[in-house]
Amino acid sequence: MSCAESANASPLQGFRVVDLSKILAGPYVTMSLSDMGADVIKVEHPDGGDPTRQWGPPFQGPDSTYYLAANRNKRSLTLDLTSPAGQKAAHRLIADADVVVENFRPGSTLQEKFHYSELSKTYPHLVVLHISAFGETGPLQDEPGYDMVAQAAAGLMSLTGEPDGPPVKSGYAMGDLSAALFGTVGVLSALVERAKTGLGQYLTTSLYESQLALHINWATSYFATGEVPQRLGSGHPNLVPYQAYPASDGHFVIAVGNDALWQRLCSVIERPDLADDARLSTNEGRVEHRAELNTELGTTLRTGTVQHWCTTLKASGVPVSPIRGLDEIYDSAHTEAIGIVDKVDHPTVGPIHQVGFPVNYRGQRPTMRTAPPTLGQHNEEVLRELGYDDDSIQQLTSPRH
Repeated sequence: MSCAESANASPLQGFRVVDLSKILAGPYVTMSLSDMGADVIKVEHPDGGDPTRQWGPPFQGPDSTYYLAANRNKRSLTLDLTSPAGQKAAHRLIADADVVVENFRPGSTLQEKFHYSELSKTYPHLVVLHISAFGETGPLQDEPGYDMVAQAAAGLMSLTGEPDGPPVKSGYAMGDLSAALFGTVGVLSALVERAKTGLGQYLTTSLYESQLALHINWATSYFATGEVPQRLGSGHPNLVPYQAYPASDGHFVIAVGNDALWQRLCSVIERPDLADDARLSTNEGRVEHRAELNTELGTTLRTGTVQHWCTTLKASGVPVSPIRGLDEIYDSAHTEAIGIVDKVDHPTVGPIHQVGFPVNYRGQRPTMRTAPPTLGQHNEEVLRELGYDDDSIQQLTSPRH
């Protein structure tokens, strides 16, 4: 790979990010920035570090796989930020940084010490991203929150699950991850603006508001009708048929997005009676008669296997897919072909697999440079860069007893 190609896949090379966050939303932002080439220094307390290091099993080496999922391409520095010495070291680090990401608890001493209003007095170039559970204003602003709390409070759990079953959380941590993705967009746009003005800024996002932004059609439908949407299982609120259906040996999904595909589906499954039913000729009618239609489709589709229907429908251009498990996904030829899974060498475990950054730059995916660091792995390296000697390094990084 040429130097030009390497640079194209590392658009943030030369930027420094100080990661004062923990758990998932903040670390996912900083991992994304590190994947794009930024030098990310993850600051952790000497006594235990990021709590997700212990969120297991499973573990690989000293840390949980949960921690390993969101911290590659970073350097780990342990500092006690509640101490004056730790705060002084952090300020030395921040002085040369472009971005700080933090999710300090609302109203905490650390939030006050490292708030943008304070940092910007000395470092006006700095971009600071603060991630919270519920935002900077409103009755819930001081509430702490984990992903599931945010999913419940922001409505996602009311939309997820079978109609006659209990509400369930999404399979992914959508509260954390939605905040992480919007936070990343915010940081990148702030850096673009800084290139024009020379000034940084304070960015905020939250698990709550990021999920509201992803309600999309659910929200606009509610605004238009005033009707509270109900759980539809795998169904779509505005399209039918567009969900998982039973075959004789499992389930698969059909996604009919227009009336022409509906007619094609009816032909393939040999149901001309459905094709000729005027009530079902438009998507509007199919949504209105959702329950009756799905009963009819279920009766027919149970006569064939998942493989039969997926092969037959795909050949006719009807969007369809089996419901794959992770074993099938990560062993598939398509996943291999797009090259998103790679290995990095962990200092105690050896090679570990990671899912890479999902954006290519001129056809080149950013490189997985280093494995998620062990706690304090880069203490000496980073602190020497900041001018500390051996004794100072030992004092700064030792756990308090």
